[in-house]
Amino acid sequence: MSDMVTTVAELRRLVSVFVEERDWRQFHDAKNLSMSLAIEAAELMEHFQWLRSEELDGRLSDDGLRRQVAEEMADVGCYLLALANALEIDLSAAIRGKILANAERYPVELSRGRADRPEVSGD
Repeated sequence: MSDMVTTVAELRRLVSVFVEERDWRQFHDAKNLSMSLAIEAAELMEHFQWLRSEELDGRLSDDGLRRQVAEEMADVGCYLLALANALEIDLSAAIRGKILANAERYPVELSRGRADRPEVSGD
């Protein structure tokens, strides 16, 4: 399986089956899942804490670190998918909608190569 052939629906089903087999749905409300998502995101950040940006490429060439980062990313993804399942939110539609909204907030002609938020009329 890879990103090129796996759908979000398949991943959601995979997470759902895992949760159901363990009877964990009773613990998977929005509060618990969003807290777990934040905790896993913090664990991901720990791998980069105190590194200078110029050190990243060298450190990320280490297979052990890449494996740990991938595991934390998977944890973040699993909790996000579990939260989408619990709230019955179409994650693909939410992401597409957010990208469209961000495209309006950050027009290419004003945002290309800039890290700050451009001044857009109506803001």
